[in-house]
Formats: sequence, C-alpha cells, structure tokens
Amino acid sequence: MKTRQAALAVLRQVLDRHRPLDEALGGAVTGLEARDRAFVHTLAAGTLRHLGRIDALLDRCLSRPLPDKARPVRHVLRLGAAQLLVLGMPPHAAVSTAVDLCVATRQGGHKGLVNAVLRRLDREGRAWWDAQDGPRLNTPDWLWAAWGTAFGEPAARAIATAHQHPAPLDLTPRDPADAAMWAGRLGAALLPTGSLRLPAGHAPVPDLPGHDNGAWWVQDAAAALPARLLRPGPGLRVADLCAAPGGKTLQLAAAGAEVVALDRSDARLERLRENLARAGLDDRVRVVTADVLTWPGDDHGPFDAVLLDAPCSATGTLRRHPDGLWLKAPEAMPALAATQRALLAAAAARLAPGGLLVYAVCSLLPDEGPAVVESLLAARPDLRRDPVTATEVGGLDDLMTPVGDLRTLPCHLADAGGMDGFYAARLRRTGSAPPPLGR
Repeated sequence: MKTRQAALAVLRQVLDRHRPLDEALGGAVTGLEARDRAFVHTLAAGTLRHLGRIDALLDRCLSRPLPDKARPVRHVLRLGAAQLLVLGMPPHAAVSTAVDLCVATRQGGHKGLVNAVLRRLDREGRAWWDAQDGPRLNTPDWLWAAWGTAFGEPAARAIATAHQHPAPLDLTPRDPADAAMWAGRLGAALLPTGSLRLPAGHAPVPDLPGHDNGAWWVQDAAAALPARLLRPGPGLRVADLCAAPGGKTLQLAAAGAEVVALDRSDARLERLRENLARAGLDDRVRVVTADVLTWPGDDHGPFDAVLLDAPCSATGTLRRHPDGLWLKAPEAMPALAATQRALLAAAAARLAPGGLLVYAVCSLLPDEGPAVVESLLAARPDLRRDPVTATEVGGLDDLMTPVGDLRTLPCHLADAGGMDGFYAARLRRTGSAPPPLGR
C-alpha cells in the first residue's frame, strides 16, 4: 500500500502542483526499499507516459466529470488503469489497492465508483486500449502541431510513437578505442555513434564493471554527439558553458582538452566534480560556478572552442521525462528562446578568432534550435557554419540537416531503441589561422 500512496503523491505533485517528476519522486519514496522505489517510479512514469490514453478511457466510463474536490479520485483511477493496462498487473491487485487507496486519501465515498470503473476497464478496457491511437492521444495538441510543421506528419507520428516506451540506458566510454571491449564486458550493444547501449534488466549502474574507475559514464547516445563536434584533443582550450551534470565535460577532458566547466548551479556541479574524480580527469578541468551572462571570462583570454548546451524545453527527452508532456506549455517558449539567444551571444564573445563554437539543445522545437543560430549569424558576420558531416556521427546521414546541422529525433535508430532528440550547430569564427584542433 505504501508504494501506491507514494505513486499517488507523485501524481499529485506533478499534475496538480507542476513539479518535475524527479523532484516529486525524491520526496515521495523516502524510507522505501530500493525495489519499492523502482516500482513507484515505474508506476508514476507509466501513468504519465500514457496519460492521454488513460484519461480517454476514464472519460468513457464516467457519466459526468468528477468535482474538483475529488481530484485525488481521478489520480487513483489513473493509477489503477495504468496497473491494469500499462503494467499488466493482476486485476484483483489493481482494483483492490485502488479502492484501499481511495479510503486512505479520505475519498471513501467514491470507493464504489473506483471499484466499478476499474472492473469495467478490466472487462472491456483492453479492447478499447488496442483500438486507440496511442501516440496521438498521449501527445498534447501543440506539440503534435509543432512537430508536424517542423518535420512532417510521418515524423511527428514516429516521434510520438517513440515516446510510448522508456529510453534505454547508454554509456560513453572514456577511451573510444575501448568501446568494443566494454561492450563485450557489459553485454552492451555498440551503436554506430560509439555509445554503448545496455540491455534491459542490467545490473544497477554502480555495480557494473568499470563504474568505480570511471571507464565510462551514463550519457544518451545523442547527448554524446555535440562535444565530439569540437574535435577535442590535447592542448585545446575549451569553455563548456552550462556544463552540469557534466557528461560533455568528461568527454572533452578525456580527449585531452583543457576545460573550464561553468554552470550557475553549484549543487549540480557537485555531481560533475564527483564524476571527474572517479574518472581521474579532475586535473584537466577547472570548475567555475557562475552565470554565463555575467561571467567576466577567463584570465587566459578567449577560448579555442566553446560548447553551449543551453537550457531549453527538453522536449527531446520526453522518453526519460514523460512529465514534460504535461508540464511544458507553448507560452513559455518565447522566453526560453530569448534566453538561448542571449546565452549564445555570450558564448560567441568568449571565442578566439579561428575557433569553433557548438550550440546544442535537447529540444525538438525549431525556435530553440535553428532560429537561435540564425539570429546569431545575422548579428555576427565573423561567424559562419562549419557543417557537420555524417562521418562524424557514425555515418548516419539522417541525422544531418540540409545546411549541415545535427538533428537527432527519438525515432532515429528505432530498431536499436531510439535516441534523445537533440539539435546542434557548429560555427567557426573567421580570422587569423585557426588554433590546432587535436585529433
């Protein structure tokens, strides 16, 4: 019962108070065993991932909407439906625990309704579920329209279909030359991009070989691409702006670059420091807590290369964060894009003549990607695109845009489990001879 109460608390935090899933989980699972914490996450995330479908079925069963004061009952029904139709749990367990949860939340007057609705879903819901257009129902209208405009209707459907499943776990090897060896030791698949994809049911990450000495770190295959576009090597001075949680910093340092890793959140940078120490790379990185927009810069002057992975809507990571489907709003996008334009202008101001700048966002919205880059290029005639080639991203031609930017979609590498949605553009500042770019 405690796990269902925790899952209910998570739903109420996310949907009623608009808190991110990870934050809501942190408070709800305190004191639970590891297995119970995992179940709470699976149930809450599965409910959010399929919320559109679940609500459509509940509306079909309810003769009239529940009053606002009975909002917890709606969440109880959602969790019960998810247990029946998403997790495939035994009907008696899903129904009885939902009824008990109704009583525990002082909504006992609705326990008969909860029992009747869930028993009907047990009898008829699976056929209804199979007949639904799941990807469309689970995608808010504004996102569906935005993806259709940007990528076309078939791609929008493919993106939404990819969101129906949790993301696999990828690792980035510290030394790319060891990727095949670690794939064998971990039983992982070696992706064309060089990332390692763990199989379902793998051991907890801290228990895997190579974890304790930082031979690899957790990083989605798409998130591992932008840092490589800087062609890092020994002696290259790089500013990694908005660096936390640090996967890209680790990549740059592992390639031999001298890195200044900057982020405004010292708490988030603490995880970066821990990972650098575990990988033995802390001597190559100077960690700075500062705001990109007000940072006075480095004492050694402009950088050979700058990486800006800007804060964004994170609409490319909805497989990992299904709460984002219901927490993001189109009204927030203009302010995000304005912040990104300001951050990119500040990043460009740190770049030496001949140097490379990579701008990246884990967004599927053009206003946060190409539009931000075009705005900078219009304002800075000394910058030009340095097109990315397919050979730099594992030979995957479909990851390239016509102008040479990187664009990954959750439906790319679908047969292997997909990848996060990312956009990245590489720019070069014109001027005197460019700095050496290493390997």
